[in-house]
Amino acid sequence: MTVEILSTLAEIDPAQWNRLTGGNPFLRHEFLHALHETGCASEKTGWTPRYLATFDRSELTGAMPLYIKSHSRGEYVFDWAWADAYHRHGLEYYPKLLCAIPFTPVSGPRILGASADVIEELACKVLEIARESNASSLHCLFPPAEQTQLFKQKGMMVRHGVQFHWQHPGEGVADFEQYLACMNHAKRKKIRQERRKVVEAGITFRWLEGPAISEDDWSFFARCYTRTYREHHNTPYLSEAFFQRIGKTMPENLLLIVAERAGKPIAASFNVRGYAHGAYGAYGAHGGRLYGRYWGAIEHHPMLHFEACYYQTIEYCLARGIEVFEGGAQGEHKMARGLLPVQTSSVHWLAHPQFAEAVEAFLAREQKGIEHYMDELRERTPFAAHEPS
Repeated sequence: MTVEILSTLAEIDPAQWNRLTGGNPFLRHEFLHALHETGCASEKTGWTPRYLATFDRSELTGAMPLYIKSHSRGEYVFDWAWADAYHRHGLEYYPKLLCAIPFTPVSGPRILGASADVIEELACKVLEIARESNASSLHCLFPPAEQTQLFKQKGMMVRHGVQFHWQHPGEGVADFEQYLACMNHAKRKKIRQERRKVVEAGITFRWLEGPAISEDDWSFFARCYTRTYREHHNTPYLSEAFFQRIGKTMPENLLLIVAERAGKPIAASFNVRGYAHGAYGAYGAHGGRLYGRYWGAIEHHPMLHFEACYYQTIEYCLARGIEVFEGGAQGEHKMARGLLPVQTSSVHWLAHPQFAEAVEAFLAREQKGIEHYMDELRERTPFAAHEPS
């Protein structure tokens, strides 16, 4: 087995890469390569690819998305305070090494391997690279539990966060009214009121799946997405070129929910679908997960955001039998819509011994706060204590 460091995915056969992803849409060669080729995640934007790849002769047996970062934007696990502490002590925090999917706070494998031995080899190799480099630190964001544990065994520090995910209530819940019946009276009433405001504004919705999403649809969504970022005084991470590209290369994983008023589109939410059993699947198949990623609007209406991003999405999940809907990073407001708290993980290694000790002590304190926060959130469940009749 040989290990190589690659600056582009163009050197790797997409079919070989995708066989290792377990069907996770954000790890697909098409998704990651589009980020790089359209310039969204590139050296110019502070994401310099340094992918690790293992080969048995010419066959790809393992891989790891690795970047040299010159900032901490687009990560959703915040280490700004650590960077500031380095700066105040006259030390450089950047560059750092990051194993993550750019701009994507979604849990999933961060070491792709055909066997446990390959995964172990790559975990050791990335730490070796970090120690021999001029990077201040190595970070791996949103790995699954087994890889979190592996990195912990290698000496990396574990950090936890909280996201909000929707889970299918189970048999007997096939539409939104049946779903509402699972909730307590106050939440049920509030949701109906919120949805009524959107209906009274004359807004309707279309679900555009896969190949049904046209170039014009992607242009409209990119316009909405960019406008919403600008309104919050932020620079958008992604470009229309990126959306147009994945619309052509991985359509079976994509869903646009488009809001219309008076026959014209006024808003849209962008979702990515992963299929059950590791397959890429086709629309019409049931099961799997849906990931809510971005939204935007060119008109503002009360409750439009909640309808486009949560209620329509939950209706879609119920119609397609989707098991889990991940609502993205942060957002306690998601609980009132039925998305419940889930603990996430990241792992961290710092080269500076004293700073490593300080961060380890901070993470121990932070974890106690996370545990208390999770307990509080669980007590605020929107669901009724009894089974729905």
